[in-house]
Amino acid sequence: MDVATVRWLASPQGWEALRNLPPYDPTTELAMQSRLRAAGYTPEQSAGLLLQSRLRARAREKFGEFAEGMLFTPDGLEQASRLELAAQHAERYARASLATVHDLGCGIGSDAMALSVLGVTVSAIDSDPVTARIADTNLRPWPDSRAHHGFAEDFEPPVDPVLDRVGVWLDPARRRPGVADVNGRTRRVFRLEEISPSWSFVQELARVVPATGVKLSPTFSHSDQPPGTEAQWVSFDGELLECVVWFGPLVRRRGRNALVLSSGPAAPVRVDESMAAPLEPSPMSLSALGPWLYEPDRAVTRAGLLGAVTARTGGAEIEPGLGYVTSDRFAEVEFARRFTVSEAMPFNVKSLRSWLRTRGITGVTIKKRGIRLDEDRLRRELRIGRKAGSGEQATIVLTRVAGTPAVLVVHPD
Repeated sequence: MDVATVRWLASPQGWEALRNLPPYDPTTELAMQSRLRAAGYTPEQSAGLLLQSRLRARAREKFGEFAEGMLFTPDGLEQASRLELAAQHAERYARASLATVHDLGCGIGSDAMALSVLGVTVSAIDSDPVTARIADTNLRPWPDSRAHHGFAEDFEPPVDPVLDRVGVWLDPARRRPGVADVNGRTRRVFRLEEISPSWSFVQELARVVPATGVKLSPTFSHSDQPPGTEAQWVSFDGELLECVVWFGPLVRRRGRNALVLSSGPAAPVRVDESMAAPLEPSPMSLSALGPWLYEPDRAVTRAGLLGAVTARTGGAEIEPGLGYVTSDRFAEVEFARRFTVSEAMPFNVKSLRSWLRTRGITGVTIKKRGIRLDEDRLRRELRIGRKAGSGEQATIVLTRVAGTPAVLVVHPD
C-alpha cells in the first residue's frame, strides 16, 4: 500500500467499501478482486480493500471487536501490542499523571490508542509514512492524539519534561527493511544493537525524559538492564511476548519481574525477585525426583525467577537451566503448571515404545526441554500418533536429569 491508498481507505467511500465486504475467505479472494474491479475500484483500491479484509480477520485475535474500526499493515499487526498488554503499558503513564506521551515508533498505534482511552494525549511518530498514516487513522476517535511521519532520533524533548508532565514510549523496530516474505513481512532482528532507534539512543533519551518506557524482545538479556530500572517480562496465555524496561517514575519496583496475563477471568499475576528463594541443588538421580513436576510460566523463567516456584513448592530444579521443578509438595502456584509424575525412566526409544505399547497408549503429547530431537521422527520410531484413537493418551516430558536424557510420564493436574 501507499499513502494515497491509505488516505482513500480512511475516506467515507473507502470505509463504506470496507464495511460492505463479506467475511474474509481466502478461497474467494480472486473472485472478490474481480468483483471489486467490476464495481469500479482501481487496482490499488481493490488490493487495499482485500489486504485490510485479510488483516482484520487476523487482527480479531489481538483486538477483538476493535479490529473492525482499524487499519493495518502486515508488519504492524504482527508487532503491535495486543489489547491487554497495551492497556498495561498505558496504565503506567496514567498513574504517573502524565499529560502527554510521545510515542516514538508507534506502528499502527495500538499503544497510542490505549493511552488515549485513559485520557493521555499522544503525539506519535513512525518512520514509515504508510504506517504513520494508518496510526493517525486509528487515532481518529481521539482528536487530541495524532500520528505523523517522523524519526525518533529527531525528537526534541521539552525543556522541563517533569514540570510539563511529559513521557516517552518507544517500540523500536525489530525488523530489517528490505525484501518481504510471501506474507509481506520483513526479516526480524534479534540482537539489541540492531534495533531502531538504537539501545544507546533509548538510554540517553531516558536520561533526559525520566518517564520513559521501551518495549523490547523477550530475549532481552539481564546483563543489558540499566541500573535503577525495572525490566518486566510479559506472557499472555502462556506465550512469552515482550520485555518492557521502565525508567524513572514509571518504575514500580527496581529489578526484574514477570507479568502473567490470560484471556480468562484470572487476575494478572506479578512475580518479582522478592518472591524468589535461592535455588536448591538439583536431584542427582531419577529416583530422587518428587511426585510432582512444576512448569513455570515462560515469563517467570525468562525473568530468572525460578526461585519463586521453588520457594512456593519447596522443590528444586531437575537440571540447572531447564526450568522444570520437582517437588514432594502439592502446591497451588498460579504462575506454574503442575503435573503428577507417574513414571521416570532413562530415555531410550526402544524401551519407551515397549512401555507405551504394554499400557495400550496410542497417542502422546510430547514436551521436550534440554533434548534436541525431531518430534515427527520420534513419533514414527515410537509407532504412535498425536491422538489417542481407541487407546489411551499420555503426556511425556523429554528432558535431562543429572546430565542424562530422561523421560517423565506425567498427568496435568
